[in-house]
Amino acid sequence: MPNQNKKKSKKVDAPRIKEKVLKYFLKNPKKRMNAGQLSAKLRIKATKPTVHAVLIQLRDEDILRQVSENKFVLNKKHKAKTSSKASTGSKQTYEGKVDMIKSGAAYILVDGLENDVYVPEKFMNGAMNGDDVLVSVSASKRRKPEGKVKKITKRNTTQVMGELTRLKKKLGVITPSSARFNAKVYVAKEDLNGAEEGDKVLLSVKSWPEEAGEPIWTAVKKVFKNVDPHNWTMESILVESGFSSSHTPEAMKEAEQFPSEISEKDIETRRDFRDILTFTIDPDTAQDFDDAISYQKLENGDHEIGVHIADVTHFLKPGTKLDQEAFERSTSVYLVDRCIPMLPERLSNHLCSLMPNVDRLVFSAVFTFAKKSHEMTSEWFGKGIIHSDRRFTYDEGQESLDDKSGLYHKELNLINKVAYKLRKQKFKEGAINFETDEVKFILDEKNKPTGVYIKQRKDVHLLIEDFMLLANKRVARFVALKEKDPEIPFVYRIHDLPDQDKLAALGGFMKEFGIDLDFSSPEKVSSAFNSLSKKAKDDDTYKLMMLLAIRTMSKAVYSTNNIGHYGLSFEHYSHFTSPIRRYSDVLTHRLLEKNLTGKPYRADKNKLEAQCIHISAQERKAMEAERNSIKYKQVEYMSDHIGEEFVGLVSGMIERGVFIELTETKAEGFIPFTGFKEKYTFISRYKANSRNGKKSLRMGDKINVKVTSTDLDSRQIELEAI
Repeated sequence: MPNQNKKKSKKVDAPRIKEKVLKYFLKNPKKRMNAGQLSAKLRIKATKPTVHAVLIQLRDEDILRQVSENKFVLNKKHKAKTSSKASTGSKQTYEGKVDMIKSGAAYILVDGLENDVYVPEKFMNGAMNGDDVLVSVSASKRRKPEGKVKKITKRNTTQVMGELTRLKKKLGVITPSSARFNAKVYVAKEDLNGAEEGDKVLLSVKSWPEEAGEPIWTAVKKVFKNVDPHNWTMESILVESGFSSSHTPEAMKEAEQFPSEISEKDIETRRDFRDILTFTIDPDTAQDFDDAISYQKLENGDHEIGVHIADVTHFLKPGTKLDQEAFERSTSVYLVDRCIPMLPERLSNHLCSLMPNVDRLVFSAVFTFAKKSHEMTSEWFGKGIIHSDRRFTYDEGQESLDDKSGLYHKELNLINKVAYKLRKQKFKEGAINFETDEVKFILDEKNKPTGVYIKQRKDVHLLIEDFMLLANKRVARFVALKEKDPEIPFVYRIHDLPDQDKLAALGGFMKEFGIDLDFSSPEKVSSAFNSLSKKAKDDDTYKLMMLLAIRTMSKAVYSTNNIGHYGLSFEHYSHFTSPIRRYSDVLTHRLLEKNLTGKPYRADKNKLEAQCIHISAQERKAMEAERNSIKYKQVEYMSDHIGEEFVGLVSGMIERGVFIELTETKAEGFIPFTGFKEKYTFISRYKANSRNGKKSLRMGDKINVKVTSTDLDSRQIELEAI
C-alpha cells in the first residue's frame, strides 16, 4: 500500500505561496497576473503549475476572478474589504464582528488585522455584540487602531435574556442579563405571554431600531419562575452565544417518530460485527456514545481493529426539520455542568448512542495491522451493526489496561501498543503536542464549586484519541485520492501555518527567558513547540509559554479547500468520528457513503463551502460559551477566597494593567498598573517597564497576589500585588 507518511513538499510551500499571492492582490487590486508573472514578481521558488493551482484555489474561494485562460484579478467585492480609502486618503474600511465590552464601547474583530479595532460607545452607530459591521479606521499614531461603525451588515442576535424590571400600561421594560447588551429592550403588553414584573425571561427579538438610541422590541418566549442563579447564568451564557437549551417542537416530533427496534431490512446490507468484541470508553458523565472500538485476532495472526461511529445519517435526512435544526446548531455545547446536544435526546442519548448490550447501527472504519510489526496492511469503510459488550469510563478502562487480570486487559494492551506506534509516527512526521491544562470543578448539590482540579490524560485517553485521528485521516485520504481531476468536494478539517510576525515577536520575547527557539521553517516550528510542551509538563512558566505559542497558530476550521492540517502534520484530515455532536461529521458520512462504490459523487462545492463556514462559526460560539461557563465558576469559586493570598503568573498585558493566572486554580484576575508600588509603563503585550527603568514585568513572571474582590456579573477577579 502507498506510504501514507511520506512528506510532500507542496504541503509546506502551498500555504506560504497562497499568503504571498493574496497579499500581492490585496495591495494591487487592479493588477491582472498569471502564475509566471507572480513567480517572477514575488520570487516564488515553486513550479508554475503549483502557483497556478493556488490561483485556482483563490478563484474557487471567490477571492480572485479569472479574466482569461491564465490571468486573474482581485474580485470586486474584496476590494471594499481591504483598503477602500476615503477622500482624505487617511481611512480604511474593514468588515468585522462586534465584541462589546461593559462600558458600551467595543472591539471589532477583523480577520487579517493584528490588532482589534477599538470603537468608543458614541461611534457604535447602534451596533450590538456579535453583529457584523463595516468599520472605518482612521490613520493614527496610537498603538492600537480606533474606528467608527459605518454600517451594520448583519444582526446576529435573535434572543435576549433579562428581567422584566418595570411594567407600564402598554409595555414592559427589560434589563438584559448580559453586561455587553446595553440597548433599551422593551416588550409590548400583548407579547408578555404571562410574564409579570420581577420575572426573569427569555425573549425573541421582533424588531431592531432603525436609528441609534431607539429600543429593541421583543416578545417573551419563556418565563423562568424561581430559577436559581447558577441555572439562570448557564441559560444566559447559552443565549449570549446564540444557542438554545431546547429543541424546536418540529424537530422533537420527528425524533419521536423513529422506531426503537432495528428492522431486518436495515441489517441485511450491513457488515455484521455483533460477534466481535466491542466496547466504548468515555467520560463517566457521558450519555451520548459516538464511538466504539472492536478487536479480533485474525486466523493469520494479524490484528483487526474497528472504529465504529454512530450512524446518525440513518436517521438524519436532508430536508427534514430535524436536519435543518441540527445544521443551524452545528454542534453540541458543553458547559461546566451540562451538555446541550445538537440532536434531541431520543437520538443523541438513545437511538444513536452506542450503549452496551444492544444492537446499534454504525459507520465503520476497520483497520488490519500486521501481527509483529503492527504496520497497517489494509482498511475498510462501510455501514455496519455492532453489539457493544462493555461501556468503560476512562478510569475503568485505565484500570483494566494497568491490571493484568482486568477485563479485556489482553485486548486493551494490544490496542494500546498499536496506538503508541501510531502516536510515535505522528510526532516523528512533525505533529505538535498541543496538550494544555483542562480545568474541572467539583460541584455540590446546588452546583456550587467546592474544588478545582486539572483533568489527567492517561494512556486510555490517548489510545482512543489516536484511533479517532487514524479514522479521520484515512477517511479524508480515501475521498481525496479516489479521483483528483476534477476533485471530489469534501469537508476537510484544515490548519494553516503559524503567523510569521507573531512567531518573530514570540521568539524575541522568549530569548529574555533564555529560551532560544528556531522558527525558521514549519518543521523547526513544530520541533520548537514540542520541546516547549515537554518542559511544560513540570513547569508552570513553560505552560504559559506553550499557551503563548499556541496563540501564534492559525485556528483550525472546516473547508472544502484542503491545505492539510499543519498541527497534526496530516496531508488529508476530516472529522468523521463524532456525528452525534458535530454536523461536520454528518456531512462527512453522507459524502463518504456516496463515494464508497461506483462513480465519484461530487457535491456542489460552493454550497458545501458555505456550510463549512457556518459550522466553523458555530464551533467558535460553542467554545466561547464553554469558556464563559468555566470563567463564571472560577469567579464563583474565588468569591469564597477574598482576602487570601496566591501565587500567580503574568498571563497577559494591556495598556492599563496585567492579567494574572493563579497557579492553584487557573483562575485569571487583573491588577491595574496603578495597583503596583512601582509605576509601570506598558511596552508590549509581553512586557512593561518601571518608569525609573530598574524593574520590569514580563509574561510568565511569578508574582504573589491577594484576591481583593470578585464580580460574578462581569466574571472578573480583582487582585493586588503583595
